[in-house]
Formats: sequence, C-alpha cells, structure tokens
Amino acid sequence: MTTPVSRRALLGAAALLPLATPALAFPDQPIRIVVPWNAGGATDVVTRALAAAMAPVVGQPVVVDNRPGANGAVGAQFVAQARPDGHTLFVASAETHAVNPLVYQRLAYDPMADFLPITLFADGPFALVVRSGLGTDTLDAFLALARSRPGALTYASWGIGSTSHLAAARVIQAAGVDMLHVPYTGAAPAYTALVAAQVDAMFMNAGPAESLSRDGRVKVLGIGSSTRVPLLPAVPTLREQGMQLDAANWFGLVGPARMPAAAATRIAEASAEALRSPAAQEVFRTQGILPVTGTPDQARAFITADRERWAAVIRPLNLRLD
Repeated sequence: MTTPVSRRALLGAAALLPLATPALAFPDQPIRIVVPWNAGGATDVVTRALAAAMAPVVGQPVVVDNRPGANGAVGAQFVAQARPDGHTLFVASAETHAVNPLVYQRLAYDPMADFLPITLFADGPFALVVRSGLGTDTLDAFLALARSRPGALTYASWGIGSTSHLAAARVIQAAGVDMLHVPYTGAAPAYTALVAAQVDAMFMNAGPAESLSRDGRVKVLGIGSSTRVPLLPAVPTLREQGMQLDAANWFGLVGPARMPAAAATRIAEASAEALRSPAAQEVFRTQGILPVTGTPDQARAFITADRERWAAVIRPLNLRLD
C-alpha cells in the first residue's frame, strides 16, 4: 500500500540537494530538454531559464527542443524512445504524467513505465480570475453568485481535460456550484475571451493573471497553492479562504526508463544548483512560478500521488477522450 504524499510535503521539501554523488563521466555531450509545448509559454520560459543556468554546472550545453502536439504526447513519445543515456530529457507536468493517462483512451506512452523520474523543478500555482465587471471581488462573493444562478456563469480553459479545466472542476465540486465549461484551443484564446467578457472566469497561470490584473482587465480572487505567490502578495490563497485544496501545475525532468540512476541523480543535483542562480530565480518570479528541487525517489512519489489527486476530480466527470 502506498503511503499518501502531500503536495506541500514534497514541493515544500525544496532544500537544495547536497552534491554527494561521486564524479561521473556524464554528461559527455550536450543535453537536450524536450518541452512538449510551443515556445513562449510559461513552461518553455522557465525551462529555458533552468537550461541556461544548468549548462555551466554540467559543463555541457543544455538546449531546449520544443515538440508540441497531442496535449504533450508527441514530445513524451519522442523522449520515451530516445537513447536512455541521460542526454535526452523531458519536461513532465501534471498534464503529461497525471491527467493524460486518466482521460485519454489511447495514449502513445506510459508515464510510469516509459520514464525515469529525475526531479521536480517548478511549482506553478494557478490563479482564479474573473472578468472585469462581474461585480465579485472575493471568492465568497463569486461562489454566492454562482449558487444564485445555477448553470449561468461560464468558465474558460485551454482545453477539455487540461489542468485549467480540472482545477475549476475541483473548485466546483468542493463548493457544490454549477457552472458551464467553455474550452478553448489554448491559453491565449481563453485569456482573450475572458478579457472580452465572453466568459466569466477561469484558472490561469499566476504570471498572466498578474499582468492582466495590473490594469484592471481581470480580478484575481485566489491562488491555488499552500502559500501566497510573491508576484501577487496581496491575493489570498484558496486555503486561506476556506477551500482546502490546491489548484496548480508542476514541472519536472524525466528521462527514458532505462536511463542510468547515477545520471538521474547528477541531473537532479545540477538542477538544484542551477536554481540557486539569481537569473533563473528572477525568471521564475516574473512567471509567478516557484522553483523546487528533489531527488528521483521524491519525484516518483510525487507523480504517483498527484495522479491519484487528479483521479478524484476526473472520476465524477466521466471524462474520456480519444
């Protein structure tokens, strides 16, 4: 029986790792990190900051390779089939390694059997935002309005089965309200619809939420993490407002399943050291994303537990996609 591991315990165990591994003949060539999303998004931005800071630590170039498609499955399949020598890595997330196997009937990779977890490197809390003019300045007021108008309020997401969709579903389940889901084909069109008042609310990354709220285009009601985000220090968490749940994404490095354990440990150590870089920390801060570290064993335990957390949200939705 697996002992449950809390998100806060693992992501909060972000003490930087000691460099205790004996010297390895690794890496002996450039390291490629595959990002399964388009360039310019939050995942890509923080991964590039990590890669730049890791290069001098490992003594080799660390390059980012964007391979978007199929909700992350294109990039995942590429890395799963790559040579397992530790030089090709993948940016895993809640979507690729927890949600996808729960909602897709046919998935081209197995998130546990095909990959070796290496380390978490980022926690991306979501912000619950509402359109300007909705007239609700607090989470309680927003939920009260939803209860008074069952099915009338709408919330956007960047796709059916996305973490943005499921984060909202988690709050809706916990609050016992009824709202209409309006999925878009990506984050950008969803943000545009919200600002244009075509939808009423959505969960988005904290960085864009701060940017859109700066001139009053949206109102940020809550942060989906256990602690407040430095980028939005005045915004309370959902937990502070009585909702005992998190709404966030995470990013981690994984490699092909047969990757040497010693190489995985070396990458985890290098990632932790890279995250000490002031340049990397500033990029993370501006994105509203928190840098974290951990061992391969901690990463595996966290991914397993996170899949169970999302399963509890997905089961009542009876959500299955081709």
